[in-house]
Amino acid sequence: MRHAKPVYIVMLLAILLASIVPALSAQDDMTDAYGRPLPEDAAPYSMQVVTLLCDPTNVQTTFSAVVSVYQRLCLSDQFSDNLVFLDNDLNLIPGAAESWSASEDGLTWTFNLREGMMWSDGTPVTAEDYAASYRYTATPSSAYDFTWMWSGIIKNYSEVVAGELDPSEIGVRAVDDLTLEVETEFPFPPLPNTLFFWAPLQAKALEEIGPDYLLDPATSVSSGPFILREFVPGETVVVEANPDYTGIRPPVLREMRGTFSNLDNYFLAFQNYDVEWVPYERLGPADFEVIDSTPIYNDNYISNPGDFRTDYMGFDTFTAPFDDVQVRQAFAKALDRDAIVNNLIGPRLAVPAYSMLAPGFPASDTTGELKQFQAYDCPAAQQLLADAGYPDGEGFPDVTLALRGEGETVQARYVAAAASISECLNVNIEVNNMEFSTFMEGLLARPTTIQFYGVSYGMDYLDPANLLGTLWKSDGRHSWRNAQFDEIATEANSLVGDPARRTELYREAERILVEDVGAVFFYHRIQGHLFQPYLQGAFREENSQGLPGWQWGNDWMYSSLYIDNTVTEYDTYHSGLAE
Repeated sequence: MRHAKPVYIVMLLAILLASIVPALSAQDDMTDAYGRPLPEDAAPYSMQVVTLLCDPTNVQTTFSAVVSVYQRLCLSDQFSDNLVFLDNDLNLIPGAAESWSASEDGLTWTFNLREGMMWSDGTPVTAEDYAASYRYTATPSSAYDFTWMWSGIIKNYSEVVAGELDPSEIGVRAVDDLTLEVETEFPFPPLPNTLFFWAPLQAKALEEIGPDYLLDPATSVSSGPFILREFVPGETVVVEANPDYTGIRPPVLREMRGTFSNLDNYFLAFQNYDVEWVPYERLGPADFEVIDSTPIYNDNYISNPGDFRTDYMGFDTFTAPFDDVQVRQAFAKALDRDAIVNNLIGPRLAVPAYSMLAPGFPASDTTGELKQFQAYDCPAAQQLLADAGYPDGEGFPDVTLALRGEGETVQARYVAAAASISECLNVNIEVNNMEFSTFMEGLLARPTTIQFYGVSYGMDYLDPANLLGTLWKSDGRHSWRNAQFDEIATEANSLVGDPARRTELYREAERILVEDVGAVFFYHRIQGHLFQPYLQGAFREENSQGLPGWQWGNDWMYSSLYIDNTVTEYDTYHSGLAE
């Protein structure tokens, strides 16, 4: 009997432990990877997963914008932090750099990195990671698709890209582990804005393995909010919260998943609760009829300015027939934008465009005075083409409108545009939807191999130096040159201390672009996302202008996403994730 009491106590302890462990487990499942309690209305941590569809058609080769802007896989740029980010009002805020400043002459910018940032292999993040990444973009063998971004701006960048100087000579250097300097060719006020999009590669892995170290979970390292757990090309990609992340955007989510599938099925996947949101470009007029008639969808479609994206048709203006401004003007006035927007695209997704800068973008046309140059006027268009030597289209060569690997929805818009121009001018225009990388190679080649093309472009940073001052200059990515435009844009790009004059100069430059028809401007996109009702986060909060929080470029916003506890009311995959 002497041993009965100890045995009883052991049994009692075992019973108590059995009852306590589930409670502890439930408690643990209400904290995130950083030990923070989940929001009060959140589903358990095991259910904090979001899924999206990935494009299986493009030639996608990287998870980093440093390697390629146009060939990034879905869930890219989650493995390190930009120097700066954008807040909900599109203001610059600290990212990996806690502060930055310009020298007195405006030619050198100093970025001070925050202490304590670490790669997942235990090595510290240093300024050399950023310097090595920018050197990589300029190295000719990298064949980077965005070199125009800093050509003529960062010191020696153009010369390095051309192979005239060694990559070590570009004006980006690590002064010490926590100090990065960027030197420019001339004072360039928006320089910090140009750096918020390029999260760095790890210099060590880049040197030892090469840029593809990111593609293999065995070699991928991360100093960002997520780390690569699984990647099967053409099938799936899974990233999970990086428990060692020390930056400004630790995620609530446990993981994000990407499934490679036909993107035309995006809305159907959403209706089946297989994905958490649908981007606007995957929704058509028929989908909006369903959205508008379904309250739960209508309440969860949230518009935003996005990246102020404009669709347009550009030319090789150095080669006949588009070396004649009257031909270009004829094409511009033969495009019935209003009919296409109202009858095909839908007013929920677009407004007609008569200039490059979308409404709301700094220096955009607020009076509508630029509309006169490209407004639809078929008789005027026919007369312009006749004046150019092609009366009623006689003798005008057959042309091809090249597209950049567009989906069916966008492709149909350009087919309608080609039909509008053809019908008015009695010319033959075929549409060729090219493979993405082939299109971009042809567009950027000098001389270009693409005569006439349709493409969209949105901001890389919130300043007219981007969408006018560099994009359309003669050393930009378009085969259009206007000396007066170059002169005005160059002056505006470097003007310091007089913002009103700077805006005036950009408006003068855009007038030249529109009147000289550097492109036929088609429509400005109205962007937005359709969200599941159980997805919460900062995207549901309004900014100071009353616009939703899901703004293009504020990648910190992903850290606020979470699944709320109403998810159990829907037949989703999350039920199979619960512990």
